[in-house]
Amino acid sequence: MAGTFAKLKQAYQLFKTIDFKMLAKLSEKIDLSQVMTTVAQLDENQLNGLMKMLGSRGGKKKSPPIDGDFYDLGGRLSPEDRALQLKVRAFMETEIQPIVNEYWLKAEFPFEIIPKFAALNICGVTYDGYGCPNRSYLMEGVIAMEMARVDASIATFFGVQSGLAMGSIYMLGSQAQKDEWLPGMQQLKIIGAFGLTEPEVGSGAAGGLTATAKREGDTWILNGQKKWIGNATFADVTVMWARDLDDNQVKGFLLRKDTPGLSVEKIHDKMALRIVQNGLITMKDCRVAEADRLQHANGFKDTSRVLRMTRAGVAWEAVGCARGAYENALAYTRSRKQFGKPIAAFQLIQGHLVEMLANLTAMQTMVYRLSELQDAGALKDEHASLAKVFCTMRTRDVVSRAREVMGGNGILLEYNVARFVADAEAIYSYEGTKEINSLIVGRAITGMSAFV
Repeated sequence: MAGTFAKLKQAYQLFKTIDFKMLAKLSEKIDLSQVMTTVAQLDENQLNGLMKMLGSRGGKKKSPPIDGDFYDLGGRLSPEDRALQLKVRAFMETEIQPIVNEYWLKAEFPFEIIPKFAALNICGVTYDGYGCPNRSYLMEGVIAMEMARVDASIATFFGVQSGLAMGSIYMLGSQAQKDEWLPGMQQLKIIGAFGLTEPEVGSGAAGGLTATAKREGDTWILNGQKKWIGNATFADVTVMWARDLDDNQVKGFLLRKDTPGLSVEKIHDKMALRIVQNGLITMKDCRVAEADRLQHANGFKDTSRVLRMTRAGVAWEAVGCARGAYENALAYTRSRKQFGKPIAAFQLIQGHLVEMLANLTAMQTMVYRLSELQDAGALKDEHASLAKVFCTMRTRDVVSRAREVMGGNGILLEYNVARFVADAEAIYSYEGTKEINSLIVGRAITGMSAFV
């Protein structure tokens, strides 16, 4: 009896949706008695489905929001941190997005954004004192992701300034050096660079630096070259790494931009991170005072402490790059129509989108946990290396699929995916190649070193 009553109630609800003028016209085309007989034979689920379809009256269905944070990791942030995340996002979308393609094409840096960038108050985000916010490593990662979500070059600029350059001084400098440099760098009144990689030495930096340092009293004489140094063309100070000729140990120096014998040549014709101003640095008998030697940098193990910290940030940048590509590709597939409907409605396109999202979500959860380890003081080299390997590999896959679902338009800058495709290649290689980072992890899990 109850089932019969439920069916009668559903039938009544269906009856209320009928437009009888339209029904009269419809009767001229189809056998309504047969339709009614068929409807009467529908079970409860089928009838509910029919009512839902009729109730929509052909109205436009509201699309779900475009959001690459599928597991809502942002919801785990404190309200204060969430507000900062959205503040950085708004800055990137309003100040960077409108100009990024222009500057990418010109391979120039938008210096006019630096004061606005400084107003965000995020440089040295994890440091205590010197005007720094003293937030978590998790928040530092989220900031890097938000920047790379719009442009990886700006994220790289931030990583060099806030991470590599400021981090070297914060972790390895004397108190006098911290007092001199960090407040100005935090406010972006002083721009920093990090000089480790050389023309012939990348992965072998631990034991093979050709840049040398020779002490003469209270002065050090630096000679050699550095390559791929971000911010080098306009940096006020470069954290320079060189091999001490006396003890063969890697040491760090604060090389000021007006030092005699120092010259910087901009690297041209890059296919990736074109906004980043990479330089080839040449040092010819550059004299550096002992007071400008990083006082707690006495070997490559100290250099590695900085790299461990910033390598986690590179993994977050990879996530941002992938997220930007995914979200732009998803928006495109919703608006691009072929065969009479948006291409997002086709199975093959949805397959690509889901694989992109799966990779992105796996990457996000990985770096989130990575930063939790870092905040707990438990981060190891192998943790950062595994995240760098995995995230940069998966990012290459995500940006490739993003370009694929956009067809030929995917190679045009105006559709905001081509930059991510190119920039993913640079992120994949810098701060340790896949091979080197894989060997760091391999050593940790096997107990055997495969390094030469």
